[in-house]
Amino acid sequence: MTPPQRQRRLPKEQPPPPLPKPGNEKKNPERLFVVGPDGGERDGDLDLVTLIVARADPPPSATPEQSALLRLCTTPLSVAELSAYLNLPFSMVTVLLTDMLTSGLVTARAPIVRQTVADRSILEAVMHGLQRL
Repeated sequence: MTPPQRQRRLPKEQPPPPLPKPGNEKKNPERLFVVGPDGGERDGDLDLVTLIVARADPPPSATPEQSALLRLCTTPLSVAELSAYLNLPFSMVTVLLTDMLTSGLVTARAPIVRQTVADRSILEAVMHGLQRL
């Protein structure tokens, strides 16, 4: 008795994909910073070192990003830190924060800048004390 012969399988030709009908094209989704409650101007001068503090708990209507920002801002954090913690671009975080500033959920303040430099003799005394340890 002879074994059965194997037949080679050739791939079937696939029919070409159907052409999309006019008006039925697939659209790219809008980015979150484009979709917002208002398309108006935003008046907020936020930079990387602006400190943000939450004034309220997240409302039920808050987006997940806004809720995360409010939970992080129980203590003052800079916009750069918030951007890093949430793994979001700085530009998107500033848009979210300006919307939250206008709605009164957060407050922004400039960082405290020292006007005077510490006395050199004090710094040298500290340095010598540390070297003796």
